[in-house]
Amino acid sequence: MIQGQIHTLMTGRGSEITALFFYPQSAAKAAILIVPAMGVSQSYYAPLASWLAEQGFLVASFDYTGMGLSAQGDLRQLEVDILDWARFDCDTMLSTMTQAGRPLYWLGHSLGGQLLGLVPGPERITKAITIASGSGYWLENSLSLRWKVWWLWFVLVPVLLPVCGYFPGKRLRKVGNLPRGVMQQWRRWCLHPDYMLGVEGEAVKQQFAAFTRDITALSFTDDELMSAHNTNSLQSFYQNASQSAKRLSPQDIGVKQIGHFGFFKPRFADSLWQVHLLPELN
Repeated sequence: MIQGQIHTLMTGRGSEITALFFYPQSAAKAAILIVPAMGVSQSYYAPLASWLAEQGFLVASFDYTGMGLSAQGDLRQLEVDILDWARFDCDTMLSTMTQAGRPLYWLGHSLGGQLLGLVPGPERITKAITIASGSGYWLENSLSLRWKVWWLWFVLVPVLLPVCGYFPGKRLRKVGNLPRGVMQQWRRWCLHPDYMLGVEGEAVKQQFAAFTRDITALSFTDDELMSAHNTNSLQSFYQNASQSAKRLSPQDIGVKQIGHFGFFKPRFADSLWQVHLLPELN
């Protein structure tokens, strides 16, 4: 198993982020940037990153400012939002990966697929693969999830943010601890039918429209967080990209469950990584 090497990088906003780089044993045939979901540490993606490095790719993962290994100081004092994560953290990672001089693939999980349209210089990306990604608009969520997100957006977040100064999701077993600005912005997005496009305005709409690289969207019928409506909505934001979509059920690969987070578990190396991911990286 190839171990990740820790690198600390300075972003354009002056904050430090910590990344793990997984180097193949010979010259890399391409580079892959793994862009995490909301509240998910980069360590979760290490098995996949290591496996991809064994297949000959240079792979990097990272934690957003304030999260995981990129956490610095008191979360209550951190002024950062999701746009900062895209425009500074992701941009810094892309700039670093571009220096490898190889084709560069964006592998975005959930939020990582949403941020694709917000990153400066998308021409640096050769192709994007999104995993379990979609719009977060709450009324497009599955019926079983809607009452939970209603409670989150209309009760917990408005009450807890002013009291705590951040979102204490770890104690609540919801998403994880998040900076105040991130949670405020995410709430606004999730309450709008057009998600971030409806909240952030015309400039962001044009930014998504300007993304013209290929996108492959992998989604799962038993995803407990992203419905087919969510996934289709996000794909519609990238109106000028060449897109393909593959929606898999657990039965397709002979298992009982995949869900929102399952794709990245090592037990799916043969059934999902080898069969459905690797052919996209060519």
